[in-house]
Amino acid sequence: MQALVFEVTGTAEVLHMHEAADPVPAADELLVAVTAAGLNFADIYRRQGRYPLAGNSPYIAGYEGAGRVIAVGENVKGWKTGDRVGFADVPQAHGSQLRVPAEHAIRLPEWLSESDAAAVLLQGLTADYLLHDVLPLRAGMHVAVLAAAGGVGRLLLQMLKHQGIHAFAVASNQDKQAACLELGAEAAAGYETWAKEVREWQSAGIDVVFDSVGTTLSESLDSLKDGGRVVLFGMSGGALSAFDPSRLQLNSHGILGADLWTYLTSGEERQRRADRLFALIKEGKVTLPPVTEFALSSGAEAHRLLETRSFSGKIILKP
Repeated sequence: MQALVFEVTGTAEVLHMHEAADPVPAADELLVAVTAAGLNFADIYRRQGRYPLAGNSPYIAGYEGAGRVIAVGENVKGWKTGDRVGFADVPQAHGSQLRVPAEHAIRLPEWLSESDAAAVLLQGLTADYLLHDVLPLRAGMHVAVLAAAGGVGRLLLQMLKHQGIHAFAVASNQDKQAACLELGAEAAAGYETWAKEVREWQSAGIDVVFDSVGTTLSESLDSLKDGGRVVLFGMSGGALSAFDPSRLQLNSHGILGADLWTYLTSGEERQRRADRLFALIKEGKVTLPPVTEFALSSGAEAHRLLETRSFSGKIILKP
């Protein structure tokens, strides 16, 4: 098999192709020929040394993708060679072959391509649990979505609109803000002014802020109405600033930490949530992000493009 690897952490220049022995699936695993793998900021952070790495050097990044089964472990039921499979939480996905635990394998509908599955599974399942699991959301609520033009934000805006929930989008530039409005946000602003503008949108404050930036936590709390909640599900802006927890008491505010892996607890849960996402896509309630494809051998170029943060959409690596 071939894989995009790095031996030391650093810039995109540390990435290169590596030839390794074909993996052999364990009894409870599928061996998948990867046809499309998603590239995410978490992969950049791993390459930079900011996130933990799976396995030993040479390191292989990647967690989501899709492909076709080429071998089935002896204890695996319900899968056969040639089946199409997606996955959202299997490490070392940036290679031409991957051992996928059967419990992590997601069956794809016939109408969804493997590239599109790789483009939507991780962010789509994240948006799904934010909508359904973290706290009760009702039609008519007012919420803000930070990094709204990103992979999770784009999908979450559409899901919120489908549920009758009013959304305020926060994105870094006017083009991204305009895209958020097209996706269903009722108002949008940049990071410099959003805390003020969200109060102009809803003077009493809003019910929920979905915050994946982290360094915006103070502004997120300031945007809440009495009894409101911040859902903190990422820290793309860096380490959180210190704040006095006693400020939460005065207005009955709360901060909820949220992580996808808390909810992907079994193969049945992965498939149920994926099927709910697939149904929204098929019905046209959620549109797929624009996809830019790179050969796996051009992975360093793909990393550099995503790192600029000027890119909007999804990058797919093709072995």
